[in-house]
Amino acid sequence: MSDSPPSRLFSKRLQRHLAASDPRNYTSRIIMEEIAIKLKADGIIKKEISPGKGEFSPFPDGTKVKFHFRTSLCDGTLLDDSRTMGGRCKPMELILGKKFKLPVWEQVVITMREGEVADFTCDVKHTAIYPSVSLSLRNISKGKDPLDGQRHCCGIAQVHSHHSMGYPDLDKLQTNPQPLVFTLELLQILPPGSFQMEIWAMTDEEKLGAIPQIHEEGNSLFKSGDIPAAAEQYYNAIACLKSLQMKEQPGDETWIKLDHMITPLLLNYCQCKYLQGQYYEILDHCSSIINKYDDNVKAYFKRGKAHAAVWNEVEARADFARVVELDQTLESSVIKELRAMEDRIREKQKEEKGRYKNLFYSGKASAAATTG
Repeated sequence: MSDSPPSRLFSKRLQRHLAASDPRNYTSRIIMEEIAIKLKADGIIKKEISPGKGEFSPFPDGTKVKFHFRTSLCDGTLLDDSRTMGGRCKPMELILGKKFKLPVWEQVVITMREGEVADFTCDVKHTAIYPSVSLSLRNISKGKDPLDGQRHCCGIAQVHSHHSMGYPDLDKLQTNPQPLVFTLELLQILPPGSFQMEIWAMTDEEKLGAIPQIHEEGNSLFKSGDIPAAAEQYYNAIACLKSLQMKEQPGDETWIKLDHMITPLLLNYCQCKYLQGQYYEILDHCSSIINKYDDNVKAYFKRGKAHAAVWNEVEARADFARVVELDQTLESSVIKELRAMEDRIREKQKEEKGRYKNLFYSGKASAAATTG
């Protein structure tokens, strides 16, 4: 007679029954249990919200995963949401094995099936770097340099720094690192070789070789009238070159070569921003070019147009004068821009005069009614 407890015997019989009746689900359940145990041992608690479909992927290096994410404090306070970040609803993309700055995302996403939604509560040892990762993602979502606002130092040094990141919630998290909850929805798993490698996942040599093609793709999109897509292509190429430039000493031959590649892309990007009405961004970018290259006529011309668009008449005239000084063949184009600016100024003055006139008569009428 067996001395095993009845509950254990029942459990073993149930396991054999499940394994025989539904081997696929039984195997998946065992895998999920093993995953949960391994994650918990490393300070990660997984909670499945919605099951995925199909079998578990082996996720070899080079696999591309697309997923939406929400990052929250343990009390439920939301930090980031890829569906609303920058108003773009753009999913996160990772290529496994490329050493993403937040390793825990790679660690947890490989425990998921396509279509699955799950919460991962991660210990502070996995989340201390999140403020700098979040800053990069927020900058990218707003079309800014992903390195903007970050010091040229390692992530851990940033965590212990008192440097403001420009966001109160990230400053607070940086000062007081704490566990975070990542809610991931795994949208797509693409095996290696089934997709075109994106520029951020390339080697330095591959990036340099791809820049001319990306530049040309941006030009084609611009000519076809797809301005947002063209801007994104130019921006991706600029961000890539800047990441390479960060590895060089400012002023060195390689740094200068990369900067000369960045400049025309940045000017094209500014042209897209002008058509999208984002004039102050143009002022910033063109000023940065002019500070380095005082003879860049295109930068002066685009900055002059941006100044005119935001009613900086004196600054616009100064930039347009510099354009003619550098290239007299552009005099007719400058005259056209000046006339357009003057027409807009006159129209604005006319509108303001009418507004003040109506305000004056309205005041008189009100006074008459009060004393009548």
